[in-house]
Amino acid sequence: MTMIDHAALAQIAQHHDAEGFASREAVFEVKDLAVAYSGNVAIRDVSLDVRKNSITAFIGPSGCGKSTLIRCFNRMNDLVPGATVGGDVLYHGKDLYGEDVDPVEVRRRIGMVFQKPNPFPKSIYDNVAFGPRVLGMKDGLDARVEGALQRAALWDEVRDRLKESALSLSGGQQQRLCIARALAVEPDVILMDEPASALDPISTTRIEDLMHELKRDYTIVIVTHNMQQAARVADMTAFFSVEVADDGRRTGVLIEYDVTSKIFTTPADKRTEDYVTGRFG
Repeated sequence: MTMIDHAALAQIAQHHDAEGFASREAVFEVKDLAVAYSGNVAIRDVSLDVRKNSITAFIGPSGCGKSTLIRCFNRMNDLVPGATVGGDVLYHGKDLYGEDVDPVEVRRRIGMVFQKPNPFPKSIYDNVAFGPRVLGMKDGLDARVEGALQRAALWDEVRDRLKESALSLSGGQQQRLCIARALAVEPDVILMDEPASALDPISTTRIEDLMHELKRDYTIVIVTHNMQQAARVADMTAFFSVEVADDGRRTGVLIEYDVTSKIFTTPADKRTEDYVTGRFG
């Protein structure tokens, strides 16, 4: 990682000071979370709250468990053979991993946008309509598709191209289409795993601007390697690091979680300061 301008990061973060976000209603309450893959612990001892109508960023070096953690929020790790989840993940106070919880309903309420845009090889319209159709939400489908595309800041660009293949869109447009696809089923939370890492700077800016708009109505959790991005968009930031055992096994641990401006200006842990100033990572 190249050296980061700490003063510039701090200045960016202060523009998005999140005073008050730490006291908002908790959408997720994570307590003593640990995730292992075939017995190898990927992340452990994670406890944090994700607050309503805020953007929460997970930062840290590769292999520190950021993506593993975010996939616990919509039970995507259920789909990984050998994955086990310990501890508690509460969603509006309800155990997400309780026996009476339907993972399909979880994924409707908690949408996911991945690192690489992954539109279906269908028309733009059918991409957005896919989820509502599967879930039986067929009333007013045209209005639902239009509304999702508008909220994803894509409608004006595609309104006359709805029958064209989604694969004809640019990378940035494809990612906003994937966001629209997630919005079409009326989620409560949007998870974003490195949503702009495959995009050019202009497209990245559009995604970041869109996130600021969306947090009025949704709770957003983002994984990012880009600290400037975390400083620009996040209200709360969690920094994770990696502990390496004698046998070389790597385990992600939560080092610090606080208002973004504090993480980038006055972190409580020297490991956080070393990371955000580029001394390691």
